[in-house]
Amino acid sequence: MTDDAVNALRAAQERYATERAKRIRPDGLDQYVLLDGQHEQFDRDPYADPDFARESIVEDTDAVILGGGFSGMLTAVELGRRGVESYRMIEKGGDFGGTWYWNRYPGCRCDVESYIYMPFLEETGYMPTEKYATAPEIFEHCQRIGTHFGLYEHALFQTEIETAAWSDDEHRWLITTTRGDQLRARFFVAAGGLLHKAKLPGIPGVGSYTGRTFHTARWDYAFTGGSPTEPMTELADKRVGIVGTGATAVQLVPQLARDAAEVFVFQRTPATVAVRRNGPTDEQWFRSLQSGWQTERMRNFTAAVSGEQPSPCLVDDGWIDLMWDNLQQRVDSPEEQKELDLLDFEVMQRLRDRVDAMVDDPATAEKLKPWYGKHCKRVCFHDEYLPAFNEPNVHLVDTDGAGVAEVGTGGPIVDGSVYDVDLLIFASGFEVTTPVVRRLGFDPVGRGGVTLSERWADGAHTLHGNQTAGFPNLLFVAIAQASSSSNFVHFITEATAHVAWIVASSLEDDVVAIEPEPEAEDEWLQFLWRKAAEGGDYMATCTPSYFNGEQGMSEQLARSVVYPGNVSGYADHLARWRAEGGTTGVRRLHASQEE
Repeated sequence: MTDDAVNALRAAQERYATERAKRIRPDGLDQYVLLDGQHEQFDRDPYADPDFARESIVEDTDAVILGGGFSGMLTAVELGRRGVESYRMIEKGGDFGGTWYWNRYPGCRCDVESYIYMPFLEETGYMPTEKYATAPEIFEHCQRIGTHFGLYEHALFQTEIETAAWSDDEHRWLITTTRGDQLRARFFVAAGGLLHKAKLPGIPGVGSYTGRTFHTARWDYAFTGGSPTEPMTELADKRVGIVGTGATAVQLVPQLARDAAEVFVFQRTPATVAVRRNGPTDEQWFRSLQSGWQTERMRNFTAAVSGEQPSPCLVDDGWIDLMWDNLQQRVDSPEEQKELDLLDFEVMQRLRDRVDAMVDDPATAEKLKPWYGKHCKRVCFHDEYLPAFNEPNVHLVDTDGAGVAEVGTGGPIVDGSVYDVDLLIFASGFEVTTPVVRRLGFDPVGRGGVTLSERWADGAHTLHGNQTAGFPNLLFVAIAQASSSSNFVHFITEATAHVAWIVASSLEDDVVAIEPEPEAEDEWLQFLWRKAAEGGDYMATCTPSYFNGEQGMSEQLARSVVYPGNVSGYADHLARWRAEGGTTGVRRLHASQEE
């Protein structure tokens, strides 16, 4: 390592620390507000039939699945594959899709290749049109999955759960909904997904703004004109502000630049924006793929972006370019650590150099450069975002890490200046690491009248991230104490298969109640903490993001640790548990024991 390289690395690390310090907030995750009361407008569904009505349902069922996104759909399909046909799906939206029901903003598409992101391509026979499919295509595929696997007959749309309580006498979950339904379920699967609850920053004065405002997950085409595939004609004479510069904004800003009179992009932290190699699907290649190809390709991608460097590498894209080396691993000497730090710096410097190459104004380019490590925030891939700032109608309003301080009647206020806009868009993403009860929207009641929020007052208590003591037959599809991935669908695929196995095997063995031992939960958490410690303190140096709970420090966040290996390692751990009978660390009550 040359002296110049050492000096450049040291200077970058000092800049990382300076930029990180600007963004640390004492309120952590609490900086985001619930979408109720004065913020209720941000949660209204603009896509569903406002006059929808149906008869209430009263029934017994083997399972109730909360969620109609990928998590819920995959759970239902896996249950069907295991012979469980008696289940209900409860979904707030008006159709299947989850994230892809809500995200209909212009320019939206997946950032992981569609061949491993869109589930059940083999089963449905569908070939994605592009390597990175658009949101309308993915939403349509969700509907295709619903039709192909007969899920619609099980679904209760435009419905939310009001109460869910475990009955020890009946060995059932007693569930009521906003449509007056009364469901008695042997199992309750909370598959609300990872990206379904819109996140809104609690900026003072938002309620006083007199223009039109909405979250990107509740896009109002009645105001903007156009559609996900057509220009927004009503913005031609409008001044538009957008708060946020993450994955959503990276896709949206070029569309606003094309259609709006003026665009003001309010930035707290610059995004990492790498090259996107999109293109049409090669039909000959796609039709040549052999049975089982999607699972193999999914696992191969996970290995490649986790530093395992598989050979061959089946997915050749920007993710591989950036994540081929795992730089969060623990090493034995300062020199080895310095080598890893230098590799990280070199990757990020290439991306900062890309900003200089694509943005004409040097001052704007400097503000758009990301100063943090490559594993700190989700990488974005786009070829039009950075050049959009060369357009005369696009203005970057950099807040130097502070974020928008206030919103007045006319628009955002930054450094005392008011930016009057006709439309204020919040591109602030979804809640990922907030408490699960907050994301569920109700508080499950377990044995003895104890609520989940009480049981988890100090954070998550689970076995494998999907079962919790005191709440028999309640199963989660969530990342806390489970796993995560650049390709969320890989995690969802493995997690839902495991949950469905627990349900089906319990029904087959006439198990009326299953839950983990508290000691097993503690052992699982200690295992996660030990393994996480082996990964070093990389995240502690990162800028705040949903990856690290906005750098908030609390026992709740500490207990939300995820499996420190990749999804395949987590899945293998679950597979071993199932192979051993699925009884280790759990209490199982059979019907015969109740007689």
